[in-house]
Amino acid sequence: MAFGVWVRRFGAAMAAALALAGCSRVTNSPHPRGAEATNTLFTAFTQRSPKYLDPTSSYSNDETPYTYQTYEPLYGYHYLKRPYELVPRAAERVVQPRFYDATGKELPADAPGELVAESVYDIPIRKGILFAPHPAFAKDAAGNYVYHALTRKDTADKYAIRDFPLTGTRELTAHDYVYAIRRLATPRIKSPSFSLMSEYIVGLKEYGERIAAVDRELRKGLAPTDRDLPMLDFRQYAFPGAEALDDHTLRIRIKGKYPQFKYWLAMTFFAPIPWEAEKFYSQPGMAEKNLTLNYWPVGTGPYMLTEFLENRRHVLERNPNFRGEPYPCEGEPKDQQEGMLADCGKMTPFVDKVVFNIEKEAIPLRTKFFQGYYDAPQIERLDIGTGFIVEMADSADKEAEYKAKGIRLPTTIEANTWYLGFNMLDPVVGDGDTPAQKERNRKLRQAISIAIDWEEHIAIFEKGQGMAAQGPLPPGLFGYRDDGPAAFNPVVYRKVNGRLERRSIEEAKKLLAEAGYPDGRDEKTGRPLVLNFDYLSALTPAARSLMDWYQKQFTKLGIQLEIRATDYNRFQDKVNKGSHQIYFWGWLADYPDAENFLFLLYGPNAKSLTNGNGENASNYRNPEFDKRFEQMKFEEDGPAKAKLIDEMIRIVQEDAPWTFGYFPTSAAAFHQWVHNGKPTQIIRNHIQYLRVDPKLRSEKIAEWNRPIWWPVALIAVALVAAVVPAFRAYRRRERENAARQLVREAAVGAGQ
Repeated sequence: MAFGVWVRRFGAAMAAALALAGCSRVTNSPHPRGAEATNTLFTAFTQRSPKYLDPTSSYSNDETPYTYQTYEPLYGYHYLKRPYELVPRAAERVVQPRFYDATGKELPADAPGELVAESVYDIPIRKGILFAPHPAFAKDAAGNYVYHALTRKDTADKYAIRDFPLTGTRELTAHDYVYAIRRLATPRIKSPSFSLMSEYIVGLKEYGERIAAVDRELRKGLAPTDRDLPMLDFRQYAFPGAEALDDHTLRIRIKGKYPQFKYWLAMTFFAPIPWEAEKFYSQPGMAEKNLTLNYWPVGTGPYMLTEFLENRRHVLERNPNFRGEPYPCEGEPKDQQEGMLADCGKMTPFVDKVVFNIEKEAIPLRTKFFQGYYDAPQIERLDIGTGFIVEMADSADKEAEYKAKGIRLPTTIEANTWYLGFNMLDPVVGDGDTPAQKERNRKLRQAISIAIDWEEHIAIFEKGQGMAAQGPLPPGLFGYRDDGPAAFNPVVYRKVNGRLERRSIEEAKKLLAEAGYPDGRDEKTGRPLVLNFDYLSALTPAARSLMDWYQKQFTKLGIQLEIRATDYNRFQDKVNKGSHQIYFWGWLADYPDAENFLFLLYGPNAKSLTNGNGENASNYRNPEFDKRFEQMKFEEDGPAKAKLIDEMIRIVQEDAPWTFGYFPTSAAAFHQWVHNGKPTQIIRNHIQYLRVDPKLRSEKIAEWNRPIWWPVALIAVALVAAVVPAFRAYRRRERENAARQLVREAAVGAGQ
C-alpha cells in the first residue's frame, strides 16, 4: 500500500474515532445493547447453577429464586406484614383443620391437643389457575399428547425446552397436589421433608415402603446407572393421608394436632406437580440431557424458566397464563413512610424478565453492580447489603459514593440467632447432681451471661449490625415482645429511665462468689476456674481475634477460658456425644413460629441424649419449660400461646442455659430504580413484588459509564505528531530520488 494512501486512511480512521468522542453511548455493558431500557431485572449468582429445582427435593437457599417464582404452594406469606402472616396462594383461603378423637368423633376447635387423634385439612383450590405453557401439555387436533411417546431418535436433537416447538396448558386441580404429596415418598430422589412428614401425614410412612417396592419392580433388569427409567406413575398408588375430594378440594389428614403444619404448606414441598410433566421427562434420552424437573420446572407461578445455561446464565420470563395478584395495601407502620405501599392494588408481577448471570469473582460482581448493570448483586442473599453498610461506616468516601448513587440498603432483624450455650450435662456449668449444686451452677451461668458484653461484640465483630438478644425468640415472630416486663432479660439487664442497662461486673462477681468461685477460684481448693470453649471452626486470623475477645470477657471474672477450636464436622461430633462444655452456635428459622426456636431448649430434643437427632445442643431439661412447650405447640397464635411463650422465656432467662447472644441484621442491596425491596429470609416469592424503572436505569447507566474519549484524541494527536514529520521526510526523499533519476536520464541521453 502506498504510504500516502495509508496516511489518508489513517486520517479517516482518526476522524471517525474523534467523532465518537462526542457520543455518550454506553459501550461496556455486559448485556445486549438496549437491555437496560427493557422491563428486566438483572442479578447474579456466584457459585454453581442450582442443583435441584424439582420441588420434591429442593431445599437450598440458592434454588429458591427459581422454585418459588415458578411454583405455587398452597399458602404463602403476606409480603409486608410483620410478624409474618400466612396467606393463601393457590388455595382460596387459609383453612382451620377439623379435629377428631381416637373413636372418629369430631372435637371442638379448642380441644386440648392430647385428645386429638387426627387433624383434617380440607383446602379449597382456586379455580381457573393455569400451568405455564409447556410441551408436556401439548396436544394435537385429535386431543392426543404430542410429546408423550417419544423415542431416543426423537430426542436426539433436543437439549432445552425451547427445542420442543409446541406447548399447551391446563387448569390446576387438587389432583396435582395429591400427586406432589405422594411423590414425597419417591425413592428416585431424596426429599428432605419426607422423614418429618411421614411422622405426621396419615399413612405416608407405610406408603414410602410400598412405593420403594414398586420402584424395585420397575427397575428389574436395568443397570443401577441407567438413567432411562420407566415412569413411576403416582396416580396408580393412593394412600389415605392425601386425596382430592373433587377437582378443587384437597384433603390432608394429620396425626394428632400439629398447628405448625400450616407453615409447611407454604413450602415448595407442597407445590403441585402435574403427572404430564413426570410422563414427559421420563422418556428415553431426556435425563442424560438434563431434561428433568431439576432443570426445567413446570408450575403455575408468576414466572417460568426459559433459559438454563449451566453455570452461565438463567432466565425467568413472565408466565403468560398467570392470573396476576394485587400488590398489598398494608404492612408495617414504617412501610408507608418508605414508599412500600405506593403500588397498592397494582397487579404483580411487575417485571417481565429476570436474568441471572454467573459472577465467580466478588470484584467483577461488585464493579458491575456499582456501574448499574446489576439491579441487585444477589437476589436471595441478605448479607451483601450488610457489608455495604459496614463500608459506609468505615469510609466517608464510600458513604458519599453510595448515597450519590442512591443505593438502597433496606435492613431487618431476621428470624436468626447466635448464642453461647452451656452443656447442661457438664458437672461444672450444667445442672448439677444436688439442689445446692444446681443453684450454684445456675449462678455461675448467670454471672457469665452478665460478663459477656454482646453489645460490644456487635459493635466490633458485626460492625453494629445486630441487636443483643433478651431470649431465644427473635423479632418478626408471634410471641416476641419489644416492650413490657417480658421484653428484656432481668438476670442480665435492668431498666434505667426506660432504657436497658447491662448489670455491672460487680453484680456478676457477687453471683460468681455465691457459686463457689470468688475471684474466679474454687473456694475449697483455691485453684483457678478453667472452662473449655468449643468453637465451630478452625482458628483463622479472624477467629483468633474473636477468641481473644471471648477470653477477655471471662477474664473479667477471673475465669480462664481454654479454646478448643476445630472443624465443623468434628465440632458436631463432640456436641452429639456431649463432650463439650461451652460452645457457640446459631439457628435460622425454617418457618416463622416460636416453636422453631423454643424447641432448641425442649428436653426431649436433647442432642446428646438422642444420638444427635435432636436440636437441643445444650441438653437443657426443665419440666416446667417442657410442660409449657407441649401445651404451646398445640396452640394457635393468640393470648393463650403468648402467655405460654412469655413463661417459657422467663424460665430459660433464669436458668441461663444460653447467654442469649444476638440477632444479626440482614440487609439487601438495590439500586434506586428498584422499588418494593424488603429483606426477608422467610418470604421466597419476593421477586414478583419488585418493580424496576428502566428509564431511570438507562439514564443512570449512561451517566455512570460515559465513555472517556480524551485518551483516544490524545493518542491521535501523538500519532499525527509522529506521522507528519515522517511523511514530510518521505516526501523530501521522494523529491530527491526523482531529481536524481532525472539527472541520470539526462546523462544517459547525453551519452547517446
